[in-house]
Amino acid sequence: MYYYSEPPYFLLVAGLLVGIACGSAFDTTLKQLVREWAKNRSTRTLMNLQGTQLLVPFLGIGAGVCVFLAAGLEIFGFPFPVSYVISLPLTVLSSWLIWYQLGKLLVQLDRGGSQALDLDSIN
Repeated sequence: MYYYSEPPYFLLVAGLLVGIACGSAFDTTLKQLVREWAKNRSTRTLMNLQGTQLLVPFLGIGAGVCVFLAAGLEIFGFPFPVSYVISLPLTVLSSWLIWYQLGKLLVQLDRGGSQALDLDSIN
């Protein structure tokens, strides 16, 4: 007979809460740094945006999402190692693509100011 262990509902909720909390910290930090950049228009400020001040909450979002995805897969019956083998590459790839896109947006912001990001003016 097979006995299934209790599904990891706690990890599902914990991963979601970690992702939300770190996302809130990321949002606040990013807005603060962009406001600081808007005041002095320094290229150095924009380059600091991709420093540890913004990277730590971003990595927290990634960790929360990875745990959330893995716990969700475990709830649907995947074994523990398989769920992390699936969720870890998905999270790392998605996080890297988002971080890369953020870097491109910051360079575009630095070159053209906030008008470079105004998507409503494009016809």
